[in-house]
Amino acid sequence: MLLQVLGTAAGGGLPQWNCACPGCAGARVHPERRRRHASLAVRADAGRWYIVNATPDIGDQIEDTPTLHPGPGARQTPLAGVVLTDAELDHTLGVARLREADALELVATAPVREALLTGPRLGAVLGPYTELCWRELDTAPLPLGPELEAVAMPIAAKRPRYAAGTGDDDPRWVVALVLREPATGRSVLYGPALAAWPDALHDAAEAADCVIVDGTFWDEDEPVRTGISIRTASGMGHLPIDGPAGTARRLTGLRARCLYTHLNNTNPLTDPDDDRHKQLADLGLEVAADGMVIEL
Repeated sequence: MLLQVLGTAAGGGLPQWNCACPGCAGARVHPERRRRHASLAVRADAGRWYIVNATPDIGDQIEDTPTLHPGPGARQTPLAGVVLTDAELDHTLGVARLREADALELVATAPVREALLTGPRLGAVLGPYTELCWRELDTAPLPLGPELEAVAMPIAAKRPRYAAGTGDDDPRWVVALVLREPATGRSVLYGPALAAWPDALHDAAEAADCVIVDGTFWDEDEPVRTGISIRTASGMGHLPIDGPAGTARRLTGLRARCLYTHLNNTNPLTDPDDDRHKQLADLGLEVAADGMVIEL
């Protein structure tokens, strides 16, 4: 299985256009600290790739990744489709950027599909430009090609703000994704937004060869302490890395290679010299980097 990390930042990216926090200020002074919105590309078979979450950066992310470049035909592309883990804007705005396609396959759970069709009216807006071909993502394995299948791990009923008053408490609003290679049994668990850690998710993490999960906030009080919110990390739908409820203690000891993604601009891990990188390394954990290639 071949993975390409396209981005590792939370909503707003790093730096965020209207933010002068230490993380954003540092990224402006040190361009190597810049991070694009969290996204992942995975090879489905020879010459075919799926992108997990279509971010506002998707055009630049494709251009920075030679394996995703078009050719040899004038409009021949290796992009087979987009898999969505939720309906948040930072994970879906890039769909509009792909409107030049003759047809675009979108893989999403039923609540996410409905939200995008009725909130931003994605079908009506993009209909004159391209055909959106929807496939339902659920808890049963969904073949994405001869070398890849996807399974949704329901996490939470957290809706995007534009859909706050719609739908029921379906935990498929936000899912983690298990990507599995049937021929070898190798799998990766990708969960950029984790409001909870259900037993099924833990079982998937134990079985996976690679785990890439929510690293939005270092600790529970970070959003309040830094002044970006009156809610805690978990109150905003993100389990923190550190602390009693943190994910670091859940990941430590897994056989899988474990990495964090979806870093908020307030997270001290955006500074490569911060001592907390060593804390993670001592636990056998990593922070994913934009452009990283992972082969399982």
